[in-house]
Amino acid sequence: PRVLSIQSHTVHGYVGNKSAVFPLQLLGFEVDPINSVQFSNHTGYAGGFRGEVLQGAQLTALVDGLHSNGLLEGYACVLTGYIGSASFLHAVLDVLRRLRAASPEVAYFCDPVMGDGGKLYVPAELLAIYRDQVVPLAAVLTPNGYEAELLTGRSILSEAEARSACEALHERGPHTVVITSIALPGRDDELLMLASRRDGAASRQWALRLPRLRQDFTGTGDLTAALLLAWMQRLP
Repeated sequence: PRVLSIQSHTVHGYVGNKSAVFPLQLLGFEVDPINSVQFSNHTGYAGGFRGEVLQGAQLTALVDGLHSNGLLEGYACVLTGYIGSASFLHAVLDVLRRLRAASPEVAYFCDPVMGDGGKLYVPAELLAIYRDQVVPLAAVLTPNGYEAELLTGRSILSEAEARSACEALHERGPHTVVITSIALPGRDDELLMLASRRDGAASRQWALRLPRLRQDFTGTGDLTAALLLAWMQRLP
């Protein structure tokens, strides 16, 4: 199966496409990566980062090049992650519409990368675009706890509230929602992962409690989204 993966690229470290593409290839997928940014390193370094945030016209040009050579057809899935500009995110919407006009069954896996731990690390204007335009087009949505709060406009302070947030996100369009990491008050030693799948009017939900490691890791959400795509395609 072919996957179009649109997310970040860093020279150093494993985030974005560098975290997602190789595992997908190992699992038998043909992956075409498009980089939304070109950074020296991820944005959390104390010394900052250098590089370029790509704009919508650059994405459109790349996709037009694929189309001109008959390479835009045949994608089974689109996977998106970190996107650094509003124009690029709007162009992603155009790409999805083009792909689905030719193949309505193209599955869109959206990791709405905006922030974590109460802190945004993308321009604030992206939130409304994700909430109102991107999420309704997604088949599968994989926010972390903070991103789920942003998209629903509600706090997640308990497992019950997390389950309710999944239902609210289903109402916006995605049939599958996986909140990949939720740090609940009073549970400092664990993280909650909550998956929810809606079939018609009914939802099934699964909770996974994971030991919380006192380390900082980057690229884990990108890897998780890629693996969810792989195994949901293999085992629908």
